[in-house]
Amino acid sequence: MSATTTTTGPAPGRDAPPAPAGPPRPGRVRRARPNLVGGLGAGVWFVVVAVPLYFLLVTSFRASSDYLSDGPLAVPSGLTTDNYLEVLSSNFPRYFLNNVLVAAACVAIVLVLALPAAYAIVRSRSRWVARGFTVLLLGLAVPAQAVIVPLYLMVTQLRLYDTLLAIILPTAAFALPLAVVVLSSSLRDIPGELFEAAVLDGAGPGRVLVSLVLPLARPGLATIGIFTALQAWNGFLFPLVLTQDASVRVLTLGLWDFQGQYGTNVPLITAAVLLSLLPLLVVYLLGRRFLLAGLTAGAGR
Repeated sequence: MSATTTTTGPAPGRDAPPAPAGPPRPGRVRRARPNLVGGLGAGVWFVVVAVPLYFLLVTSFRASSDYLSDGPLAVPSGLTTDNYLEVLSSNFPRYFLNNVLVAAACVAIVLVLALPAAYAIVRSRSRWVARGFTVLLLGLAVPAQAVIVPLYLMVTQLRLYDTLLAIILPTAAFALPLAVVVLSSSLRDIPGELFEAAVLDGAGPGRVLVSLVLPLARPGLATIGIFTALQAWNGFLFPLVLTQDASVRVLTLGLWDFQGQYGTNVPLITAAVLLSLLPLLVVYLLGRRFLLAGLTAGAGR
């Protein structure tokens, strides 16, 4: 009698046993490995950034006599707020207010002009718009130092010298090209079907811009708003050349008031620098989510 061969596979209708685990995929193994180079670079970056900030913060609370006797890197024996009180009792609040006005006006001008310009660049097929965008891009290659002399002549002819407008208008003009480029990348992420649906509903260009583009462009607007505010807040060349009176002086020039003829009060200057940095830190913390979203807009195309 011949032997009967039995089947070893699973019975119909029953769950199959789990397949044996095969060798791990090479991609998974690479992702599981720690990025030592990246971690080392992040650690070096953290040390480079954190150590100066630590000494900046500690020095601002040190007395000038202790700073001179113990040295700049010594551990402070005591902390004091006299430097901050002296800064606030000087002309610092006036300079701070001027900086706020300049930054707010520059951001408003750039946002109002950049959004319609980026919308026209993205949606229009006119060759004149394309040529205008090419001319606008030239602004990214022209440094402010190259045009400071004709700019000075224009400002004086317009009788804007020694006014805040003399700082606001050039700063906004130089921030506009980068703002249009960043905002154009953000607007290209909006599906074209939304524009077509809005047009079918009877919306004109102005209504599409306000009702559709403006809400969807918030990450890009936040990005260019933060960049413009940083540029205006830290501006030095235009306030130096186009203003002279102390009533329109901004913080970057006002810090020179804390430098004497025969020496520099370092703790006093560090306190003024920290106070001038606080608005920038607040703006960054409030808008960092939109800032990252705006910077990565269009990266997946």
